[in-house]
Amino acid sequence: MKKSIVLYGSTTGATKEVAETIAEALQIPAVDVAQCDVRDLGSYEVLLLGSSTWGSGELQDDWATFLPAFEKLSLKGKKVALFGTGDQEGFSDTFVEALGVLYDAVIRAGAEVIGSCPVDGYTGRSLAVRNGSFVGLPLDDDNQPEATAERVKGWIDRLRTEL
Repeated sequence: MKKSIVLYGSTTGATKEVAETIAEALQIPAVDVAQCDVRDLGSYEVLLLGSSTWGSGELQDDWATFLPAFEKLSLKGKKVALFGTGDQEGFSDTFVEALGVLYDAVIRAGAEVIGSCPVDGYTGRSLAVRNGSFVGLPLDDDNQPEATAERVKGWIDRLRTEL
């Protein structure tokens, strides 16, 4: 596999847990965005970015702090996959919108985004849905915890074919 990293922001631990599961399955490092130096990301060919969504569609706090420096990177020639956690029932109008924020940033930086997911099995609206699919892997451990492991496994399998 190409040189890859999982970079995540997690406040309650749910996104960290998913990030570690993904990293273990792909045998790559998982790094908390709060502990990352943006200059270190240039050596990676594949970035798997994870964030929870807060409030009315905002990025997790550590990502919000990191994003201005991250947005200055050139991601031309790199592949980026996104994953996120949220609550589709309590926040049905902003479910996993942090993925949409990250998606817009990496597209502006020239990355190729991989790992989109169908909207089947989810409710509500989201700015993370583009052209009828989520821009990455949406997870709702609050309301659908029984689906998380299978969704993560399926997404990892799909990523392997897209890399």
